[in-house]
Amino acid sequence: MLLQEEVVGRDAATFADAPREREFPTGKTFSSWRPEESSIPEAIQNALTTLEWVHRRENLAVSGASGTGKGHFVEALAHAAIEADLRVLWFTLETLTQTANNAKADGSVARTVAKVCSCDLVVVDDIGVLPAGQEAAEAFYRIVDAAYERRSVAVTSNIHPSKAHLFA
Repeated sequence: MLLQEEVVGRDAATFADAPREREFPTGKTFSSWRPEESSIPEAIQNALTTLEWVHRRENLAVSGASGTGKGHFVEALAHAAIEADLRVLWFTLETLTQTANNAKADGSVARTVAKVCSCDLVVVDDIGVLPAGQEAAEAFYRIVDAAYERRSVAVTSNIHPSKAHLFA
């Protein structure tokens, strides 16, 4: 009985420490999503909502002009992932850069990158909204490199994918 109580306690602590909705920007889910109004073909929306791409450790890039719903769609995917008991972290490029800078300051870069990449899905929202410099490029690279074929990374951007120079 004591062992069972320990397991219950650890599960509760793990759940309490896990990234949850509080870290997401708006709380948008598929309950408020209107698939027929999106420029993403419905068949692709349906395929992405299965989250098979996360289980296969594939990445997702959604680009479009500001206000087109790319953040809403990816946030809804992230909420769906949490509901499927997957671990999710949400960053803007600015908050990712700040996280990396804080880790540099205390010498914990490798540990921080490992912690971020311990999640099943890492979202980096709004690349291109603000100018990004070398620190942002480095932070983004570290996460993408560490997650490669191990975790899924979802990125939203208002920059068209044909513009290969995301960082100046």
